[in-house]
Amino acid sequence: TTTHVKESIVFSPFSSHSLLLGQIQRGLVIYICFFKGADEDLVPKIVDTLLNIKLSENENGEFVSVLDLPGDVLIIPQATLGGKPKGRKMQYHANIEKEKGLELYYQFVTLCEKELAANAKCMEAGVLVKHGTYGNRQVLKLDTNGPYTHLIEF
Repeated sequence: TTTHVKESIVFSPFSSHSLLLGQIQRGLVIYICFFKGADEDLVPKIVDTLLNIKLSENENGEFVSVLDLPGDVLIIPQATLGGKPKGRKMQYHANIEKEKGLELYYQFVTLCEKELAANAKCMEAGVLVKHGTYGNRQVLKLDTNGPYTHLIEF
């Protein structure tokens, strides 16, 4: 999902207080779920594709990558993307084991951070990579210039 306004991710534990974990300006929101069979070799391919695919409009109306924009990145772990309906319930048997998913998620976040830090445009613009916490319930408030959502499977 690309956006032209700020995004926020709020973590709401089961209490009346909320903690703002991340907020980005114009950029890319990535919801990610790892399925069984995913491994460390897949992470660089995912990062390369998502950071270089031309999904964002620049000021001239041309589609550019988040690296060329340059734009912030908000990464949200979203295990429910792996759900399949069975009867009137959802099942998540295709999802990777939690421990392995956690490992791949943090490799993904780290590689996104490294790629943005290595990009001159992103460094000059001071772009940010923000991310949610794997395995925790999160509440997302999203203001978007869209809808403009894509599903990309690897």
